[in-house]
Amino acid sequence: MSGSDTPVKRCGHVAVVGRPNVGKSTLVNRIIGQKISITSRKPQTTRYQVLGIANTANAQLIFADTPGWQPRPRTQLDKLMNRQIDAALAEMAAVLMVVDARGWKPEDDPIAEQLLSAQCPRFLALNKIDQLKDKEALLPLLAELAARLPEVEIVPVSALKGSGITQLVNAIAATLPEGEPLYPIDQVTNRSERFLAAELVREQLMRQLGDELPYAANVVITKFEDRPERTHIECEIWVEKPGQKAIVIGKGGARLKEIGTAARLALERMLDRPVFLHTQVRQQDGWTEDARVLSKIERDGQ
Repeated sequence: MSGSDTPVKRCGHVAVVGRPNVGKSTLVNRIIGQKISITSRKPQTTRYQVLGIANTANAQLIFADTPGWQPRPRTQLDKLMNRQIDAALAEMAAVLMVVDARGWKPEDDPIAEQLLSAQCPRFLALNKIDQLKDKEALLPLLAELAARLPEVEIVPVSALKGSGITQLVNAIAATLPEGEPLYPIDQVTNRSERFLAAELVREQLMRQLGDELPYAANVVITKFEDRPERTHIECEIWVEKPGQKAIVIGKGGARLKEIGTAARLALERMLDRPVFLHTQVRQQDGWTEDARVLSKIERDGQ
């Protein structure tokens, strides 16, 4: 409390980092209370930095959800995703690393080094505690992490079930610098509806095609119009090879129809209004190594 007994207002950016598939996006979505980052069981689902804005009674936390760190980037797209992490870590008020409670992996090591080198408050969310078969294993794991990561506050959480989330948010909020909110309290992300529409279509690609399709598939919105009765959206799904195009379309167009239907329903939930969605598949050879295309992706998220 200040001298006037008025709660001190705090505001700051929080970088969320971790290896692929530890639940970073699910955690940010849970904290925000709304879906702003796409999720799937496939690693490298998140490609772009997305800001998720959460408000408590006296603080605004601006979470930068980042792609999973690529320890051996092979393509220009991999390097783009690593740049997103570097950008998120620059001038952050706090850094939050997410780790799978089912065990530390060698891939966690380089991210832990980034965490320890950060010159700001540092936190670790030990996620997926709901999936631990032996709950007693949590205590020795916490002791191991405390020794491995000195001066890092560790909070066990379940992004899926919601446990530990309030404790984590309050712990981070208490360390943020004093300041007025940077965003209106009813705003939950810095991304446009157009960007989120592309991501929801890409989410269905990741979820439905699993290992059949490389994660490098891209979605480009070519038309986004709010019409009197519904929102009209047209998009292109980019792939690099003819065989990938056939996979996305499916026999008689069945797979593309399933992807489109699931994406349309997700869009209607997000936009809270009827949506017309038209999808088509385009072969875009070598787009993951095309500097011009990747420059546009980095600039506007599409």
